[in-house]
Amino acid sequence: MTTTVKLEADALQVYRSDKEVLSGISFSLSSSEVYALLGGNGAGKSTTLLSFLGFLPAAGGRVLVNGKDVSADHKAARAAIAYLPEAASLYEHLNAFENLRYFLQLAGRSEDSPALEAALDRVSLAPASRARRLKDYSKGMRQKVAIALAILRDTDILLLDEPTSGLDPSAIDEFHDLIRDLADTGKTILMVTHDVYGACQVADRIGLLRGGKLVGEFSAPTDGRIETETVHRAFSGRTVDTQLAV
Repeated sequence: MTTTVKLEADALQVYRSDKEVLSGISFSLSSSEVYALLGGNGAGKSTTLLSFLGFLPAAGGRVLVNGKDVSADHKAARAAIAYLPEAASLYEHLNAFENLRYFLQLAGRSEDSPALEAALDRVSLAPASRARRLKDYSKGMRQKVAIALAILRDTDILLLDEPTSGLDPSAIDEFHDLIRDLADTGKTILMVTHDVYGACQVADRIGLLRGGKLVGEFSAPTDGRIETETVHRAFSGRTVDTQLAV
């Protein structure tokens, strides 16, 4: 399958409230690739996602979506991306189907019931739960509805902010399988997380973000996954080498 660069941060520098949050980070993602941006609280992970969506302007460098500078046309960038925030804003008085239909209409799309059912099947939301109002859902169940919505948007690029937050271990494994399946169909997926193990399970590459700087990068071998202990040592600060490593 031919790969194309879909997302790129080029020496990206971003300020929030007069404080530098990103200090010239650079990385790129191609089609069919899962990239996990790993870091602790305040590292700049969510800021990176919001920059790709054009909500936070670059003070230096640039961000590109499908090869185009986001600052030149943020609407085109957002149209190409399905964004899943950590706490998706769904309506508690509506059921799963009603939430999906409403937000798809806002995006100028409509899907029939079989398509909605298929999306909810892919995220393993129990059929008996789908007609219930979301006020009765667990956080993990709500997250599954939000993921289904991202799938139904049918964009080439997915941005996921702490996507497994609130999911139980079994649901996390199902989610990772889903992400790999989406990547295999050509989707480009950028996820931010503080979960070392989860990042190593699902990502083709991991970028380690610390204090607004990309201090390490790790790539999966062709015949396996990224080695968890290596990434954990770097994440916990037990390695001091700040050069990017493959």
